[in-house]
Amino acid sequence: MSPIIGIDLGTTNSAVAFMSPDGPKLIPNALGENLTPSVVGLDEKGNLLVGATARELRVTKPERCASLFKRYMGTDWSATLAGREFGPEELSGLVLRSLKADAEAFFKEDVKQAVITVPAYFNDRQRQATIAAGKIAGLTVERILNEPTAAAIAYGFHEAKEEKTFLIFDLGGGTFDVSLVDLFDGALEVRASSGESALGGEDITRVLASRILHRAGVAYERAEVDSPNQVARLIQICENAKLRLSREEEVSVRVPDRHGNLSENSQEVKVSRKQLEEWVGHILARVELPVRRVMADAKIRKEDVSETILVGGATRMPLVVERVTQLLGKPPQRRLNPDEVVVLGAAVQAGLFSKSAALDDIVVTDVSPFTLGVEICKRFGHEIRQGYFQPIIERNTVIPGSRSEVFSTMEANQRAIDLKIYQGESRKVGENLLLGNLEVTGIPAGPEGQMIEVCFTYDLNGVLEVEATVMATKKKISTVITRHAKGSMSSEQIREAVREMAKLKTHPRDEAENRYLLQRAERIYQELGTDEREFLGRLLDGFETALAKREPEALRANREALQEFLDRFDPGVDSGDDLP
Repeated sequence: MSPIIGIDLGTTNSAVAFMSPDGPKLIPNALGENLTPSVVGLDEKGNLLVGATARELRVTKPERCASLFKRYMGTDWSATLAGREFGPEELSGLVLRSLKADAEAFFKEDVKQAVITVPAYFNDRQRQATIAAGKIAGLTVERILNEPTAAAIAYGFHEAKEEKTFLIFDLGGGTFDVSLVDLFDGALEVRASSGESALGGEDITRVLASRILHRAGVAYERAEVDSPNQVARLIQICENAKLRLSREEEVSVRVPDRHGNLSENSQEVKVSRKQLEEWVGHILARVELPVRRVMADAKIRKEDVSETILVGGATRMPLVVERVTQLLGKPPQRRLNPDEVVVLGAAVQAGLFSKSAALDDIVVTDVSPFTLGVEICKRFGHEIRQGYFQPIIERNTVIPGSRSEVFSTMEANQRAIDLKIYQGESRKVGENLLLGNLEVTGIPAGPEGQMIEVCFTYDLNGVLEVEATVMATKKKISTVITRHAKGSMSSEQIREAVREMAKLKTHPRDEAENRYLLQRAERIYQELGTDEREFLGRLLDGFETALAKREPEALRANREALQEFLDRFDPGVDSGDDLP
């Protein structure tokens, strides 16, 4: 049996892992790193780049790269790279294909099955788009798993003997989720989930970049259009500055020119941690409502929460830790790496599918993050008004689950009903998401009040089956909503995407480190003074000559010299220590 992998398809970074006899293990990418940036690019020769190399290209050639596409899953958004259009499912599929290749290199065999995580607050259309991305990558998606649930599974695996109620606070690069979870007798029960699918660390980075440009006398919105290289380079600089402000009280940020270059004359802007907190206060305020909602839905007080677990890279920031402490009344915990805990949980879930012996005693239940229901009419005196929402499966109902409601016709001799299915929390359907519809026919002629039973069955992958039964005749009509959701990719569209993706040229895996170094060097070259630029140019010449000749010893020596130089001028910033 081929291995089943767990994948965290993230907004900023993605990762892949598997369940070993000793527990969940991460699979490194071709650069030996556990995290692969969720960035896709096409270089000037039309070669496909995914991950760190594409992230470097994004700084110098932002028009050739796409990122943050996870936020647009399930929509008609698209990105044009080098004259070629890509949808979010296709871009995500390319990231998944890269992770699949990493797993196949690790196992030295084909990998065809995966568990993929999504934000708990992803709607059905976004979940279906994620399944489509998996198919484009050549994967059978065995399970779509909510990210906070995955994190809870990872902690449950490591702490299975304990009994506690904990809150998972998951603030990643682009999404925010919060879940209330009970752990007892080797079982994990998710009691409630909430969140926002467009809130994360990337928003904080962009606010910082916007404020710094404003201080330099440049409007951020105008710069995005007129000087995208400047914005792309500044966002990279601000990402490092944001990480440094997690440990330092003040940092100095150099503002690149409109071409994205830095020089000795580049303007410097000082930013303190206190200033950053003031600038992003309105963003962090958005975490409060989902936290309060999940506590109310679970009918629990903050005093009854054993501990709060931090998940996601953005939770490393002290200002996030402080906000969580204020909300929950106690300091949060982070015993597992917040960047890796979701994919570790996905690996455990994958292990459940492959019947790993280490997981015999783990049982996991999840909940529906949204309310599911139908549109109904209401009578007000002699007037019938349309557009009202009638819930059938309430949010935070344990899934898989099934619920039924009985409805009746409102007119005499009404022979059919167009049953419209919605997802959301509003009283009016106009503010909720239309998932699809079901034509109910064969209602016998007669007075108003002919009864129709509507049954919703919702599974662990977010697939909703709707069945309507005409009570007088027992005739049943059903549909599976998410397989035919408006805006989702059809089977033929997925097959066409697979054919198109196969045409993209990719570098051999064993050249990944060299391609990354070259792209990184090209970016740094533009930022150096004359003497350093000349020296780097000679290093690049030597490295490219060794690449062309394919002499192993010369290639190793030139690569080490180039690496040492780049690290000296661009050391990067590590992610900081975990909380105790």
